[in-house]
Amino acid sequence: MEFCPKCKSLMIPCEEGMKCRKCGFVKPKKSKLVTTMEEREREVPVVEEEMKGTLPTTQTKCPECGNNTAYWWTRQLRSADEPEVRFFKCTSCGKVWREYS
Repeated sequence: MEFCPKCKSLMIPCEEGMKCRKCGFVKPKKSKLVTTMEEREREVPVVEEEMKGTLPTTQTKCPECGNNTAYWWTRQLRSADEPEVRFFKCTSCGKVWREYS
């Protein structure tokens, strides 16, 4: 629920964003809040360089260079009733890949 900053009346959704019923003030739309599953699937969390020292490592083979050590972390990309996705980042070449549980 949003209220008009001018007259404090209840605002309703409209094509431009939110509009006051009483005085007609229009608050423009913000950026898109809801993403589709396709957009979420394409997004891969990136590990910042300064975070590398705090991430755990595991013994797994990099599909790019064949190195046997990688950093790993998990993210909940889908709904809560589905398992997390585990991401790996090679300690040698920096390639990022994912593993679905």
